[in-house]
Amino acid sequence: MRRAQSRAGLAARLLARCAVLAATAAVAVLLLALGGGGLLVVVAGMLGLVVCAAGIWWFVARRGPVRLLGAFLAVAAPVGVLVFYARSGLWLTALISSLCWAAAVTCGRAALHRARPPRSRRPVRARRPKRAVLIMNPKSGGGKVARFDLVKRAERLGARVILLDPSAPADVGELARAAVEDGADLLGVAGGDGTQALVAAVAAEHGLPFLVIPAGTRNHFAMDLGLDRAAPARCLDALADGEEIRVDLGDVSGRPFVNTVSFGVYADIVRSPEYRGDKAGTALKLMPDLLARKGARRLDARVDGTRLADQQALLISNNPYVSPDELSGGGRRPVLDDGELGVIGVRVESAAQAAELALWGSQAPGLTVTTARWVEVTAGGPRLPVTGGEAAQTPVAVGGEEEIPVAVDGEALWLRTPVVCSVRPRALRVLLPRDRPGAPPPPPPVDWRRLLALACGPAGHTASGAAAQRPAQRSR
Repeated sequence: MRRAQSRAGLAARLLARCAVLAATAAVAVLLLALGGGGLLVVVAGMLGLVVCAAGIWWFVARRGPVRLLGAFLAVAAPVGVLVFYARSGLWLTALISSLCWAAAVTCGRAALHRARPPRSRRPVRARRPKRAVLIMNPKSGGGKVARFDLVKRAERLGARVILLDPSAPADVGELARAAVEDGADLLGVAGGDGTQALVAAVAAEHGLPFLVIPAGTRNHFAMDLGLDRAAPARCLDALADGEEIRVDLGDVSGRPFVNTVSFGVYADIVRSPEYRGDKAGTALKLMPDLLARKGARRLDARVDGTRLADQQALLISNNPYVSPDELSGGGRRPVLDDGELGVIGVRVESAAQAAELALWGSQAPGLTVTTARWVEVTAGGPRLPVTGGEAAQTPVAVGGEEEIPVAVDGEALWLRTPVVCSVRPRALRVLLPRDRPGAPPPPPPVDWRRLLALACGPAGHTASGAAAQRPAQRSR
C-alpha cells in the first residue's frame, strides 16, 4: 500500500511539473511574440470572450431586436477572433499558446487527482433482504420500467413490486411506510430523483437499506453512486449479491432531497405549465422578466450565519459539486458523505457582470461558491410582481408567512419562508450491486498554488487531502 501511494505521489509530482512547464511555455510563446503581435493575441482573445458573454446575456435577458443582436454577437465574436488571427498571421502563435495552456490544465488536473488520498470509507458486504419492497413509476424516463422489464426481474429475485398508477397519483412516502409496517426489510425505487428522495427518507427513518434503480430521466443521484444509468436492471443484482454504503441525506424544510434544491430563476421557470413540453422555449420566454426587469424578486440567504443578499438564483446540493461549470454538463459530486451542503449563488444583472463572470469564473463578484452545514433562504428585495405567466408570480402570503417557488430534485413546490436547508450526515444506507461501473472521481479544478507546492515539494509529497477533495470554496 505504501509503495503504491509513493508511486502515486511521484506521478502527481511529475504531472504537476509538466503542468507548470506547459503554463510557462504558453506565457513564453506570447512574450517571445510580443514584437510579432503576441499582445494582440491576448487582447483579441479577451475582447472576443467579453463580447460573446455580453451577447449571451442580451440573448437570455432581453427581447426583440436586442435579443437578436445578442445572438449575433454570441456567434460572431468567437468567429471574428479566429478570422482576425488568420488574417493577421497570428494564428500560429495563438495555436501554440492555446495547446500549451490546454496541456497545462490537463496535466494539472491529473496531478491533483493523483494527489488525492484514497477514501477510507469502503462498502461493506450486505445481507440478502428477505422482504424487499420496490416502488416503480411506469412513467419515469419515458417508460423505462416496461422497457427494461424491471417488474418481472425484481419479482424473480423475490422482491414485492408496487407499481404506481399514472391515472391515480399516490403518496409514495405513505406507500413506503405501509410497506415497513407490513415487514419490509428493504425499500427501493425505480424512478427519478424526486421519488427516490421521498422513499429514501422513510428508509433512513427506519434504518432500512435503500435500493436505487435509475429509471428516471437524468438520475444524478444514481450517477454519483456509480450505478449504470443505461442499464437500470443491473441494480437489481444487489438483491442477490450486494454491498452497502452510507451517504448523506439533504433536508429542505422537512422534505428530503438527494441531489439539489433550486431557488430563484430556475425554480420560477419550472413552475410554468409549459415547461415540461418546451423547456428551452419556456426559459427564453420567462428569463427577461426574471433576470433583468426592474422590481424582479431577489433572494436573501444566511449560509452558516453569513448573509448572502439579493441573489437571482441559489442552488443547494447534497454535498458539493466540483465547480459551478459542472452543473450544466452532467457534473458530479466527488463524495456523498462529507456532511456538507454545496452552495452556489448567482447575481448577474448586466452585460458587464456577465463579462466579468466569463473572465473570472468562480472568482467573479456575481458568483458565490461555498459549502455549509445549513442554509436559510428568504425572499428579499422589492415585492413588485413580474409578468410572464404563472411561473413568475409574486410569492403568496400564507398565515402571515410568505411562500416562494422551490425546485426540489427537479420537482416544483411552494415552501414557506424561511426555507431551511440542512444535511443529515450518513443517514441513509444504500444497497449497491457489487458489479457496477463505479463513479470515477471528477477532475478537480486547477489550483495553481497547490500545483506549485506539489511540483516543488519533495518526492512523494501530495496536496492536502481534505482540500484536494473539495471544490474551490469562496464565501462573501
